[in-house]
Amino acid sequence: MAMERITIAKAKQIAKIKGLNPGKVKGTEGVQFTKGTNGRLDVISWDEFEAILKKRNLAVYESGGWMKIMNA
Repeated sequence: MAMERITIAKAKQIAKIKGLNPGKVKGTEGVQFTKGTNGRLDVISWDEFEAILKKRNLAVYESGGWMKIMNA
């Protein structure tokens, strides 16, 4: 199944169902989804997450309930 670009609103819905939060890799501009238990990630706000995606020209893609952050 192909990855399809989704909106932040859709990503929030999927994340809520899966118990995920937006996260930022400490000391970098790297972002990913986290359950908040990874010591190398800080949980961030959805607004900060979206701002980093825009700044780095990234987008959230989904396939079968799995999300991935890739170049837009």
